[in-house]
Amino acid sequence: MQIIINGKEQQTSYKTAFEVRDAMGKQDDILILNGFQIAEDCPLKENDTLSIIRKGVMPNKAELESMMVARHTPNVHEKLKKAKVGIAGLGGLGSNIAVMLARIGVGHLLLVDFDIVEPSNLNRQNYYVRHLGMPKTLALKEQIEEINPFIKIDTELVKITEDNVAALFSDCDVICEAFDKADQKSMLINTALSELPESKIVCGTGLAGYESSNLIRTARPMERLYVCGDLVNEAKVGQGLMAPRVQICAGHQANMILRLLVGEEEV
Repeated sequence: MQIIINGKEQQTSYKTAFEVRDAMGKQDDILILNGFQIAEDCPLKENDTLSIIRKGVMPNKAELESMMVARHTPNVHEKLKKAKVGIAGLGGLGSNIAVMLARIGVGHLLLVDFDIVEPSNLNRQNYYVRHLGMPKTLALKEQIEEINPFIKIDTELVKITEDNVAALFSDCDVICEAFDKADQKSMLINTALSELPESKIVCGTGLAGYESSNLIRTARPMERLYVCGDLVNEAKVGQGLMAPRVQICAGHQANMILRLLVGEEEV
């Protein structure tokens, strides 16, 4: 029987996952079988993918990537690895979305922002004290490279305008709108829909305060436009932006991007 063990095709006479683990690893090793961590022994089938992960041990580059592929589910990973996503704005939404997309293995990320990390960002954005004063593009790239060293990251330290939307995002499979201000959101969405007819846009609106998490949802008002949020609760005096709802909305956006990249267009 031929199976893939830690990224390498092998002919084996082993019948179960535990038989492989006992022969090649230790009893406390983690086993990932076809994308799922197993705690009980399972029979093996032709072309199964099995990863044996030693706790607390840093694998080499090839082994680490094979483990990430196994955890993501191989067929899904191949689609994500070929994709490019552009993220417009690296604040509360964009920084968290970028990290999520890196963790699921999107192969190419374009990070666009003109701002630096400042203390008020730390309440909801994916930065640390050590990043204060750094351009958000560089601070986020640094983090992503520590999370997933196998993806390509491009950065643009520039303010997005009607004049550069097409040039910046023309080769992106999905554009993620993650601005704070309504006029910027509208500008990006309208320009992208008009000038980039092949791109899909995923945006966020209505995520301020601490209203119920269940109000946040994903909608599809137009064929190529997806909107995440409760569509109502904007940031204003007495109702600020707070990490829980911001990250819930970011999760909606990241998951919709994931669905689009694997060919699922319905919300």
